[in-house]
Formats: sequence, C-alpha cells, structure tokens
Amino acid sequence: WTVVTKVMCGMPEIIDSLIKMGVKSFGDSRVRNIRRQLGSKPELEAWYLRVPTLSAVEDIVTHYDVSLNSELQIILKLNEEARLQDRIHHIIIMIEMGDLREGILPGKLIEFYECALNLPNIGVLGIGSNLGCMSGAIPQPDQLVQLALYRELLELKFKKKLPVISGGSSALLPLLMRGEMPREINHFRIGEALFLGTNLIEGGTLPGLRDDMMILEAEICEIKEKVLSPVLETSPGIATFAQPTAGNADEPRVGQRGFRALVDIGHLDSDITGITPLDTSYSIAGASSDISVVNLGPDSMGLKVGDSINFRINYSALLRLMSSPYVKKVFVPSIDEFFADPHREQVVLPPLGTVHGTSGWEDSPENGVTELEVDAASRRVPGTEGV
Repeated sequence: WTVVTKVMCGMPEIIDSLIKMGVKSFGDSRVRNIRRQLGSKPELEAWYLRVPTLSAVEDIVTHYDVSLNSELQIILKLNEEARLQDRIHHIIIMIEMGDLREGILPGKLIEFYECALNLPNIGVLGIGSNLGCMSGAIPQPDQLVQLALYRELLELKFKKKLPVISGGSSALLPLLMRGEMPREINHFRIGEALFLGTNLIEGGTLPGLRDDMMILEAEICEIKEKVLSPVLETSPGIATFAQPTAGNADEPRVGQRGFRALVDIGHLDSDITGITPLDTSYSIAGASSDISVVNLGPDSMGLKVGDSINFRINYSALLRLMSSPYVKKVFVPSIDEFFADPHREQVVLPPLGTVHGTSGWEDSPENGVTELEVDAASRRVPGTEGV
C-alpha cells in the first residue's frame, strides 16, 4: 500500500514517523512536499497521485517513481523526459469505473495500453481505478472483479505480466475488512483512514483505528450571554460565508438567550462545516473569515476568555488546517518522546507488497507476478531497456 500523505503537506515530523514505522511508499500531488518528505532516500518510493499536467512532467520524472495516467499525450511526454534523464518512469493506467474523475474508458483500454507498452522509457506497472473521491460512488465488488478481468485481458493479449492493480482509496477498506475484496486487487492508496480512522462507507471509525489523532484546539476570545437569533432583518447576500447548521442545538426561539463563545478559527483557516465540538452539547452557530461562534447552552460551563474549545475534524477541515500557515501544529507527546516510550503500541504493517529500491515491486508467487529489481542509483530497471 501507498500512504497518501498529501494532507500532511510534507510535514517532516509526520513523514519521519511513518518511515520509522516501516512505510516505504508515499503518495502526494505536490512536488515540494515530496522533496521535503523523502529527500535523497532511494529506498523510498514516491507516487504522483494527481493526473499529470504537461507543464509538470519534468518535475514528476525527477522526483516521482510512479504516476497515475489517463492521457496518452502526457505519457508520451513522460517517456521523452525519462529518456533525457536516462530513467524508467513507471505508470499506472487509470480506468474509469464510475466515479467520473480520471480514467480512460474501458473500450479504449487495449489500444491505449498497446501504445504505452511500446515506449522505451515507460514501465507500465499496472492498472488502477478511483472510486468515491469525487462523485461519492460506493465501491462494489463487481466493479473490482471487472478491474481484475481487464488486467487478465491485457496479460493474455500482450503476453506480459502486470504486477499491480491499484484498486483505490480508503473507501475500499470496508470491503477488504468484510472479506469482499477480490484477491487480485493488491495495492491501495490510503490517506484519510490512516490519519482520521474514517469509515467512508458505513460511517464512524474503522475497527482498530482512532478518530482522535488530530484535534483542533481553538482559543476563546469572547464569551457572553446573548440572544441566539439576530434581532435585525437579515439577508443571505450580506453574509460573506454560508453558515453551518445548528448541529445538535434546536432552532432557537425568538428572544431565547444563551452563552456564546467566540474562538480564533475561521474560514481562512479551515472548512468550518467539517469541524465538530468534542462536547456534543455545544454547536457551531456560524463563522466569518477568522472567528467562529459556538453556542454553549444556558450555562457558560465554567469557560472563560483564554480557555480552549476542542473540535473533531473531517478530511476537508484537516486539509485546510494543515495547509494554513496561520495554524500552529503541536505534537503531544513529542515525536521523540513517543518513539522513546517502551510501552507504546507497536505498529505492524501488512505485507501487501515489498518495494525494492525506488521503483520495484515484488508480489506473492501465487499471483504469478515476476519480481522487479531496481538499481537505486539510476532508477533504471535492469534488463528492461527497450521494453
């Protein structure tokens, strides 16, 4: 599996921790993040997870070992750049399976693959799909079986093994845990579930994972008892931002009063619709660019100016928080203290595939996949020149 770290924005402490835990394959879509993350460690593998643009080809070949592709024109450009850099650049051919994001149409697969297969500096590592990331399409076993059949078709027609079927994202994990995942799907691109524990299909948290690894702490800058409904005529055209719903709070009655706390977080810092107070008796009344208003109820709950209110965050909110230069990121305990603790929970990574050097892939023999050995210095797969 490839850990999708783009939401971490290349944060060195997170990346170094994952490396210490044994992660060897990282996925991102920002070249600067990859430079910060992996530096010159040839034993680590970098996947480019956004469909490449022509203007980014040079950077992609320079800094990434694998990219996801659905346009032949871009693959041709990747091949030319890889030739100039004396490298083999590996690709996953993405197939449209119903989410209507990236992917070639299945009816064009054979023609597309034949063109990519014959490029001397492109190594077709396998095929892949994306489900759930844009349209919210729920992955189904029959779609993944179809993906496996596409690989079988290509292998039979072109007499060449394709080691990898990259099935998709965290949305596939419930299928995997229920034992409904076709065995042929042997690679996953996992980000949200790892960092937030999210069960994207059934809701809640996946078994064995946690949803409190990242907490937003916002400081109270005002706390007062006020009426809970505006006393003046309002217009949605005046409000700069759409306001979140009242959450767990009932719609306030005319003239109803309650305590409200203003905290120092706003739309400039995060997706306010994606944050939820840890205390379920609180609700977010609204937010502006840099202030959010929290309804506390009929009592101040002992809170005062300078105290903090903590929030759970979803993926959208986390993405904005991590990319904001205005939000301080704090580790408790520190990374060094965590790894020095002899009683900490140990992490065991599943053997879904072993990376060799920067671009190789080894899979279990029963899948009939040949092993790719890589010269880490040149990133060229020995014996594949002209393939």
